[in-house]
Amino acid sequence: MTTVLDERPDLGSELRENQLPVWMPRAVLGAAVAAGLLMILAGVSPALSVLAGWALTWALPVASRVVEGRRKATDRTVTLLVGSSFALALVPLGSILWLVISKGAPQLHADFFTESMRNVVGEGGGIYHALVGTLLITAAATVISVPIGLLTAVYLVEYGDNNRLSRWITFLVDVMTGIPSIVAGLFAYALFVIFFGEGVRMGIGGAVALSVLMVPIVVRACEEMLKLVPNELREASLALGVPKWRTIVKVVIPTAISGIVTGVTLAVARVIGETAPLLIIAGLTDSVNYNLFGERMTTLPVFAYNAVKFPTVPPEPSLERGWGAALVLLILVMLLNLVARLVSYVFSPKGER
Repeated sequence: MTTVLDERPDLGSELRENQLPVWMPRAVLGAAVAAGLLMILAGVSPALSVLAGWALTWALPVASRVVEGRRKATDRTVTLLVGSSFALALVPLGSILWLVISKGAPQLHADFFTESMRNVVGEGGGIYHALVGTLLITAAATVISVPIGLLTAVYLVEYGDNNRLSRWITFLVDVMTGIPSIVAGLFAYALFVIFFGEGVRMGIGGAVALSVLMVPIVVRACEEMLKLVPNELREASLALGVPKWRTIVKVVIPTAISGIVTGVTLAVARVIGETAPLLIIAGLTDSVNYNLFGERMTTLPVFAYNAVKFPTVPPEPSLERGWGAALVLLILVMLLNLVARLVSYVFSPKGER
């Protein structure tokens, strides 16, 4: 059987000739970056310098249109647009990281983590009381949310069979996913007012408010992970005479544990930075409080908000503490995301690593 290459042996060389050199994209990108840096050093505004460097990168699609033809030039144009969109999306993230790290890093010393704000006016003090409140409230919210979310997901996947109740649960979970955080705080406050009266402030109320935000995330994460478990595993267990509940506990959940733990960790990272619901129900205090069921309890986001919104006189020490608390909160969120990835890697099947 003859091929096109047999009939036209020069076709391969023609295709290779109508291509830009492999180093061309890197050279254009390097020239664009160098031009932007030189313009910045020359005193041109950074925004204008970046725009000029980006305009220079369009030399690559133009050269591709001349040498390689329309199809390859279109491919390079789309690639350039996608890369530019990605770089543009990184700008706000990079600016936030730079601002928080530059202003908060000088505050990260031993006293900042071991002292509270009790009887502190002006310089000094730390975030110990807020760090304790954040860990206790978030841990309590996790204890409340994970059993509810996991059991709900088990019902939807293993027992629901798309009946009316499962459809209503799915609808309510979708609604809860989009509720504003302030509504969760108002719900928790209204609930605790029934039992403790007006003006109630306590850490467990903040945990309940955060659990309202966590439950739908946990349900969705666990549901999707349980759906990924092959039905063959369930059928094999049931064929051996194992009860369904034991099949779920011993086969289904252990198989999906990697995704479940990852989803729970990401849900914790989602709610650990909430401010509005905790302002309503958990309150604010300058003292350390280890009791979730008594008195006010401060968290890191509430501490940072209060330090910036209501600074002391002079305001500089209060603002510095606020930036330091924001950086610690950012570090906690990043650590939780790293833990989620590590757990997913350790517990995932070897073939999926």
